[in-house]
Amino acid sequence: MKSFLSFSLLLLATLVSAISSTGDRLLAVLDDVAEKATYSKFLGDLESRGFKITYETPKSESLSLFRLGERKYDHVIFFPTKAKGLGPNLTPNLLVQFLNQKGNILLTLSSEVPAATSLVSLLTELDITLPSDRTGLVVDHFNHDVLSAADAHDVLLLPVPRPARPDVADLFASGAPADTPIAFPRGAGVLLGAGPLLTPIVRAPATAYLYNPKEQAEVLAADELFGAGAQLALVAGMQARNSARLAVVGSAEMLSDKWFDAKVTKVGEKKEVPTYNREVAKRVAGWAFQETGVLKVNWVEHRLNEAGPGANVSNPAMYRIKNDVTYKISLSQWDWDKWTGFTVPANDDLQLEFSMLSPFHRLHLAVDAAHSSPEATAYTASFKLPDQHGIFNFKVNYKRPFLTNIEEKNTVSVRHMAHDEWPRSYVISGAWPWIAGIGATITAWLAFVAVWMFSKPADARVVLKKTQ
Repeated sequence: MKSFLSFSLLLLATLVSAISSTGDRLLAVLDDVAEKATYSKFLGDLESRGFKITYETPKSESLSLFRLGERKYDHVIFFPTKAKGLGPNLTPNLLVQFLNQKGNILLTLSSEVPAATSLVSLLTELDITLPSDRTGLVVDHFNHDVLSAADAHDVLLLPVPRPARPDVADLFASGAPADTPIAFPRGAGVLLGAGPLLTPIVRAPATAYLYNPKEQAEVLAADELFGAGAQLALVAGMQARNSARLAVVGSAEMLSDKWFDAKVTKVGEKKEVPTYNREVAKRVAGWAFQETGVLKVNWVEHRLNEAGPGANVSNPAMYRIKNDVTYKISLSQWDWDKWTGFTVPANDDLQLEFSMLSPFHRLHLAVDAAHSSPEATAYTASFKLPDQHGIFNFKVNYKRPFLTNIEEKNTVSVRHMAHDEWPRSYVISGAWPWIAGIGATITAWLAFVAVWMFSKPADARVVLKKTQ
């Protein structure tokens, strides 16, 4: 019976681990529940990864993000809706509250349907800007599909998104074929503010621009242009300080079954190639719903790295100035369905700060192979404490695009030397001349005293003549 129970618990743990690291409750908001057939492959991929999807419309009376103050769902997908507003249960304040409670949102746009005002207000709150008419169409006369958009040029063919810097984790293009494009059909773009929480995933090509075909002509003046080129983010991500995530996909149509199986032809070429939309959709949704790029701290240890009574004590509350100490931290990364050891990207650095008000030390943390495993990677650094007593912090502050934030702080006291801990003067080489001077003075004084005490003065006899 115990064996069967253990096996059942192990099986349950395996099933639970095969989903997002933050939960499997997913709400999909559509204009009509029947529209889910348009995205059946995308939604089917989510269900195959363990998500439990609830389908609702903005007009549904049962729609609610919270119950008794707690989240009813872990993630929300918004597909384009014709409704101008999303009702009292999806107001901007409630959506911000959902993010504050570590919920994740995937928001899709369309050039054919204006975005709901609640979503526009939410994006504005996050410093993500849409055109004033809440819609727009991105076109490119040099990077489009000649099969489906020979005249309109509104189906962009884009390269697979690769890291903008070599020190950024490659979560979207790893293993992708070099010449396989992404189809971005009839979508809109957004402008991102300068905040550190916003990161573009797919930027528009330099020759692309956004306009409203219903109100603007194809030829635009410079002051009428909302955005062009790399200004436009076609797919973007926002990760809050609590590691909640929001992803904006400018074209909901790129998630449809049609473009998962489509073949396209680039300008100037005749070869038809399949799109990479399905894999990119999986990776963008996986990042938004915290299936990838999730870091956690397994354990932290700091200890004395010298002989003494406290040498074997882990994480002591107090050290002494000039002590040699060793700091270790173990990190793991959630990779779709399991925890793996986190490896710092090339050209990046994981650092330890030992600080009071400002860092006294900022040190590189090297891999500690002896304490690492396939499920966790340990990093370590050894150093000497500064000659300053007070309250100090061991701090690891690692914040990178597309990875959850690591901010681990351990506070310790650093005391001054006790009276019996100072080194004796004869150990200090700089004191040797002074010790020699003291010895010479004492020796000379003793010699003088000895000479004075034991040297008898010469007799001085005076002969007196007798007189009468």
